Amino acid sequence: MHMTPDTATPAPPASAAQALKIEREDHKLEKRLCRQVGQAIGDYHMIEAGDRVMVCLSGGKDSYTLLDILMKLRQRAPIDFELVAVNLDQKQPGFPAHILPEYLAKLGLPFHIETQDTYSVVKKVIPEGKTMCSLCSRLRRGILYKVARELGCNKIALGHHRDDMLQTLFLNMFFGAKLKGMPAKLVSDNGEFMVIRPLAYVAEKDIVRWAQVQQYPIIPCTLCGSQENLQRVQVGNLLLEWDKKFPGRLDNMLRALQNVVPSHLMDRQLFPFETLQTTGVPDDNGDTAFDEEPLPAAPTPPGEQVIALTSAG
Repeated sequence: MHMTPDTATPAPPASAAQALKIEREDHKLEKRLCRQVGQAIGDYHMIEAGDRVMVCLSGGKDSYTLLDILMKLRQRAPIDFELVAVNLDQKQPGFPAHILPEYLAKLGLPFHIETQDTYSVVKKVIPEGKTMCSLCSRLRRGILYKVARELGCNKIALGHHRDDMLQTLFLNMFFGAKLKGMPAKLVSDNGEFMVIRPLAYVAEKDIVRWAQVQQYPIIPCTLCGSQENLQRVQVGNLLLEWDKKFPGRLDNMLRALQNVVPSHLMDRQLFPFETLQTTGVPDDNGDTAFDEEPLPAAPTPPGEQVIALTSAG
C-alpha cells in the first residue's frame, strides 16, 4: 500500500479575534517547548560547546519537533554546536523516500539519508503476528552508531518525550519486574556516544499540537505502527486516560523519577538493608512510609531567553 504524508486537516476560516487568539496560543506553546527543552538540556548537561549532535529523524511528529526546537535553541545559545539530521530509510514498502530529503533541503541543515533494508530482515525473522520492535530497534541502533561515527558526531539526540519515559517505566514494572525507566542522558551501549533525549520534559499532547501548527509532512511507520495491541500502546492509553481524569499526575510521575529514595524501596544493591543498625537517634529519613509528605516544589522555569547549554570543561 502506497503511503502519503499525513498532515493535519486545515481548520475552517476563523474570525480576526479567533485568529489572534490561536496565534497567541501557538506562540505560548512554542515558548513552552523551547523552555522545557532548554531546561532538560541544562539540567542534564546534554549539549556542550563544540558538540556535533546527530538528530535522528524518523518522519514522525516527535523527531520533527525535536529538530525544530533544537534549531531554534541553537540560534539563541551562548555556545557553538552543530546539528546533523539523519534518517534511516528501512525500505518499508511504499515509503515516500522523497519527503524527508525535500523537507531537510529547505531547512538548509546538513543531513544524511542512510538506506538499509532492515524491513526484509525483520519480516523474515519475526513470525507473523509477533511484535517486531525489539529486533527492529537493535538493527536500527547499530546502523545509527555506524552513521554517527562516519559523520563525526559525539552526541545522538532521540525524540523520546515525557510520555515515552513513563510508558517505559510501567512496561518494565509490569513485564520486566524492574524499576527502570528511560533516562534523559546515557552513554550508548557500545560506550562510544552520548545518547540524549532533549524532549524529556515535554508532554506528547503538546508535540501533537505543535505538529499540527507546523504542518509537518508526517510519515507513518507501517512496520510497527499497525500493531495496535502492543503493550506500549496499551500502557500509553492508560496514561492518556489518567492525564484526562487527573491533570498534573503525569508531571508528578516524571518528577518522581527525579526524587528517588533508595532506603524506601527494596533493592539491596542500592541500600544496605542487611547491615542496617538502630542508632537510638531520631532520623527524619526513618520509617515514615505511611506519612503524608508535601510534594517537592516544581523546578523554576528559566527565563524565556535563557538557553541552558554549557561550555565544555
